[in-house]
Amino acid sequence: DFPLVLERLDAGEIVIGDGGFVFALEKRGYVKAGPWTPEAAAEHPEAVRQLHREFLRAGANVMQTFTFYASDDKLENRGNKLTFTGAQINEAACDLAREVANEGDGLVAGGVSQTPSYLSCKSEIDVKAIFKKQLDVFIKKNVDFLIAEYFEHVEEAEWAVQVLKETGKPVAASLCIGPQGDLHGVSPGECAVRLVKAGAQIVGINCHFDPMTCVKTVKMMKDGVEKAGLKAHYMVQPLAYHTPDCGCQGFIDLPEFPFALEPRILSRWDMHKYAREAYNAGIRFIGGCCGFEPYHIRAVAEELAPERGFLPAASEKHGNWGAGLEMHTKPWVRARARRDYWENLKPASGRPLCPSMSAPDSWGVTKGHTELMQQKEATTQDQLKVLFDKSKSH
Repeated sequence: DFPLVLERLDAGEIVIGDGGFVFALEKRGYVKAGPWTPEAAAEHPEAVRQLHREFLRAGANVMQTFTFYASDDKLENRGNKLTFTGAQINEAACDLAREVANEGDGLVAGGVSQTPSYLSCKSEIDVKAIFKKQLDVFIKKNVDFLIAEYFEHVEEAEWAVQVLKETGKPVAASLCIGPQGDLHGVSPGECAVRLVKAGAQIVGINCHFDPMTCVKTVKMMKDGVEKAGLKAHYMVQPLAYHTPDCGCQGFIDLPEFPFALEPRILSRWDMHKYAREAYNAGIRFIGGCCGFEPYHIRAVAEELAPERGFLPAASEKHGNWGAGLEMHTKPWVRARARRDYWENLKPASGRPLCPSMSAPDSWGVTKGHTELMQQKEATTQDQLKVLFDKSKSH
């Protein structure tokens, strides 16, 4: 038996997370942008299995079940028609994560995320019932620990943690917020205190913002927890996109979201800086979210190899700081086989007519606004016209 997540963190070990499955599989043709639901676990298990394998090979210790947005209310939202039930998708996802985790020293984490029911102002009892239904599968499949991730409102995350805690398994809680706090204005420090009091042993940030912004926000969480005299471990799983121009809603507010984000992607060398920054901040569960590909996770594992004592398997095909370029046929490329070249490079986008920053949409709607009420029926043309008109006026 491998040591479990809390044993590893208690011993001061670094736990490396995996990357962003929804985005990675959307680009590969297995996930639909819009609903972002994970039916590929049941429809195309070979695609999900292969991505798990690539992250494991790149150095990830955690195989998160591909269950993002797999609550029944989300699977049926806005006319989304699926041939599989939430339970079937969640079971298939657990089996795939366990199969690949067993090929290395991987841990399996079962995840729940925010629900349309919360945005539509359903009751605490209703929202908790949705988490409970997902949890039944994670118990049946005996995942190693649980993550409540991708929550914009700390209240809903607290409800999720309270449900997950009932299992007795370790619980991590991760909000998709920035330094300004959650969408109801609760500060990162206060959010973290509330999550720890709800029963989370690991707290942190995932998605919505770039790595340095997420690390900064986790530092604020850590300060809040320590000031309150509480204890926790800390995690960070950011975007692989630069987001210096984002407001409190994060990258989904950017006009490029989700189909034109490529110019913002972090290089592998940016990931080295992120990994070091996170480690120096006292964060020990370090992974990635949307935009993270296996080579990004490999960069995190390579940067932290001195602390971990080993390189990931995928480094067999990657020279340290570009050393493999020593074998290149062209002499000017061989001249790039050195750390100071890649560390100091300022990459060009190759888009001379494009700005370096965007203006976020900033509609400012959140839970309680009519525009965020969710529905089972497909979005109508009349509903879309209202949104198109509003978009033009912004």
